[in-house]
Amino acid sequence: MTPTRRRFIKIAAVQSAALAAASQASVFGTAHSKALHPWRGIVLGAEASIQLNCDSEKRAKRVLKTCVSEIQRLETIFSLYDERSSLSQLNKEKRLKQAPAELLELLRFAQEFGAQSQGIFDVTIQPVIQAYREHFARHDSGLPANLSQALKSVDYRKIRITADTIEIPATVSITLNGVAQGYITDKIAALLREEGFGHTLIDLGEKRALDSHPSGRNWQLGLANGFGIHDVAELNNQALSSSGGYGTTFDKSGQHHHLIDPRNGLSANHHASVHVLASDATLADALSTALATCSREEAKQLEAKFPAATVFRS
Repeated sequence: MTPTRRRFIKIAAVQSAALAAASQASVFGTAHSKALHPWRGIVLGAEASIQLNCDSEKRAKRVLKTCVSEIQRLETIFSLYDERSSLSQLNKEKRLKQAPAELLELLRFAQEFGAQSQGIFDVTIQPVIQAYREHFARHDSGLPANLSQALKSVDYRKIRITADTIEIPATVSITLNGVAQGYITDKIAALLREEGFGHTLIDLGEKRALDSHPSGRNWQLGLANGFGIHDVAELNNQALSSSGGYGTTFDKSGQHHHLIDPRNGLSANHHASVHVLASDATLADALSTALATCSREEAKQLEAKFPAATVFRS
């Protein structure tokens, strides 16, 4: 989830047309009386938006302001690029006492999912990603000379969590760029639910729909793969996450990118894109990252562990 990690998922033209139609009337009946109040911004480097269904502009502004404050608070925990963030402090000091509850929760999830995926999803991949960045800052091709050494640091099982303290070995660094946006999306969804909101679409790098569109139909989202829209997903109280190697490339050819197999240190090019529809954005985020990284045969085995999820790929 680097700054351009998931910008390639755009709401399809079909959604824009449907939104315009829904403002007049819905195929399910009279359009909902509430208005969709939009917010747009940047979350962990990615374009973000919220379409809040509310009958009061004043209340909508107040609630959206609360959402933005919460997003900013969570960014100070998970940002890989903010030196003051909790994650950056952990990577620097290798030990974080009185760690935020959200970081503890997400790292526990990451370890559990790492085990479920048999190491295909591994948040300790950061030393390898950094090796690629440094290599291609100086060269146009090839592999990092220190790739084998960086790979030795990769193992999610090396993260130690005891009570409110997190510890990692000196050579280990963590990135939550494959799951943090989904987690933040779920937190904002929970906040809005507690405030009584529904029929709302949240897009914080990953998407989550609270109920259907106000018109009564499903939210319709286009799925892109770098060549254009290849499919449309319909959401109703579900989350959608997408992963594609071309989202952040290290070289001009695009063969070397951020979706790296933690087992061999090589960028995975099995799919142009993978999209996962699931009950929550945290799972969808991690699962799309893992499925985009592994082979099609391995993907079938991993998908079988999450039968409630729907996968689109190209």
